[in-house]
Amino acid sequence: MQKISDKNNIRIDNYLIDILNISRSKVQSMIKEGKVKINGKTAKNSQKIKENDLVDYEEYSEPVLDVKPIPMKLDIVYEDEDVIVINKPNGLVVHPGSGNTENTLVNGLKYYSKLSNINGEFRPGIVHRIDAYTTGLLMVAKNNKAHEFLAHQLEEKTTHRKYIALVWGVIKEDTGTIDAPIGRDTQDRKKMAVIEGGKKAITHFTVIERFKDATLIEVKLETGRTHQIRVHMNYINHPVVNDPVYGKRKIIDETGQCLHAKELGFINPKTKKYMEFSCELPDCFTNILNQFRSE
Repeated sequence: MQKISDKNNIRIDNYLIDILNISRSKVQSMIKEGKVKINGKTAKNSQKIKENDLVDYEEYSEPVLDVKPIPMKLDIVYEDEDVIVINKPNGLVVHPGSGNTENTLVNGLKYYSKLSNINGEFRPGIVHRIDAYTTGLLMVAKNNKAHEFLAHQLEEKTTHRKYIALVWGVIKEDTGTIDAPIGRDTQDRKKMAVIEGGKKAITHFTVIERFKDATLIEVKLETGRTHQIRVHMNYINHPVVNDPVYGKRKIIDETGQCLHAKELGFINPKTKKYMEFSCELPDCFTNILNQFRSE
């Protein structure tokens, strides 16, 4: 139960979205199911809270999904008895959600192998994820012990993650660091944004090549917030090329943003030896990149 002290005349759904950092649809489900109370009474979706109100709620839990194993062509970069490293193609959603329970990487992974169940049926094996229209490397755990070992490395920031991105505009600096907190966009709850009070987020970039209207950069993550690279680059007015959500710049085609998880390094759960993997840019990225090179 929380006593409201710093909010006044704000809708209960907006308040919960901010403090729980989940989507509006999930908060509305909580309210609809009677899991939210204000001063002991069941809350209504549009109800406003004020100073000294007491808000009580049950934490949101993902609905139970029947995630079917489905045959799928997987680009496996590395595999052993504990971990799989996948080169994810453009357009493939990592795990089920928003009514999509069949056309995800998890469906293909469940058909291919046994997976950890720490994240339940919803996200088996998934230690970290990348956006549907971001390509490249991610690691998948086959068992819970490996999952915990890999997740701990992410928490301790000892994994190596390097991305390649094509962004709009010419970046004059050869290197840069963006240290700006990220949270849910207060104007559009489906998006993330740099906001006061957001979670700490740090992105480092190095310029690889400059073009007339764009810059090719190498990006290293110090933190792993949702949409972090896309949000941070948009924040400094250099949004990722072809990003349909952030930046509102020209969309070249429908293949998605020019963002690729090129390198991934971590300590192997069993051997305890450091491993590092790399994959080349996909055709959807290089096709757009070549257009800028030819100008």
